Amino acid sequence: MVFKRRDKRPVWKAIADFFWPRGGWTRAALYVKHRLRRLPDPPHRIARGIFAGVFVSFTPFFGLHFFGAAVLAWILRGNIIAALLATFFGNPLTFLAIATISLQTGHFLLGRGGALPEESHRSLGGKFVDAGEDFHDNLLALFTGGDAHWSKLHVFYDDVFFPYMIGGLIPGVIAGLACYYFSLPLLIVYQNRRRVRLRKKWDELKKKAELRNEDTGADG
Repeated sequence: MVFKRRDKRPVWKAIADFFWPRGGWTRAALYVKHRLRRLPDPPHRIARGIFAGVFVSFTPFFGLHFFGAAVLAWILRGNIIAALLATFFGNPLTFLAIATISLQTGHFLLGRGGALPEESHRSLGGKFVDAGEDFHDNLLALFTGGDAHWSKLHVFYDDVFFPYMIGGLIPGVIAGLACYYFSLPLLIVYQNRRRVRLRKKWDELKKKAELRNEDTGADG
């Protein structure tokens, strides 16, 4: 009840905010950048978390990216918060490019020439819709005693999910490593500068306290 919104958003507003958050994607990216830099952890652990979050963004496990990023960061001994923030790499502005690269790479590795299959005569979006219909109908069949049909889910698995899962490994590792090696020196520089600033402020506060004590002693 504490976290419940007072002004309940309509569905269309929630969808619109997902694709275009308040303040735009630039503001959202700056927020993630700010949060990553201020994490209280060594730079190499934060960079490992970033690698985990970016890598998981190339997997087809939509809805589980947070969980996958947290588990991978834990395995790599990286910062879990950094991993969760780095899943922002996969967003509505980049999902199309990520999906296209992953699918084409997957079909190439599976010996399908790097092109999306045409045998089902359905678009990529159509295969998602068909799979959703099969899943919905099969779920209802559990309670109604109807017949379960798996043909559309089978096509989706063969043409989309499995190639996506296999094909996302290579670009995911490449993108993750690129973000790791790009972020690590920046985090080191930022934390060193922040440490110097904090030390300078501490010295100034210490000096003011000493002067205040001297003035108090002189008055006494």
